Amino acid sequence: MNILVNGVPREVADGTTIAALLAQLEMPARQVAVEVNLELVPRAEHQRHALCEADRLEIVTLVGGG
Repeated sequence: MNILVNGVPREVADGTTIAALLAQLEMPARQVAVEVNLELVPRAEHQRHALCEADRLEIVTLVGGG
């Protein structure tokens, strides 16, 4: 199925979860925030939130500093 990740088209398998996508992208789940169709998905739901055709994701890396 086709989705958009940060504005870039990407093809993923049916049933792919946010957690699986983050693993494919080699992004550390603890350091990102994920929005699906303009709604923030809590990290606790990444394992069970299955993506759907034409979903639009924004993945933002969290950076600490001071």
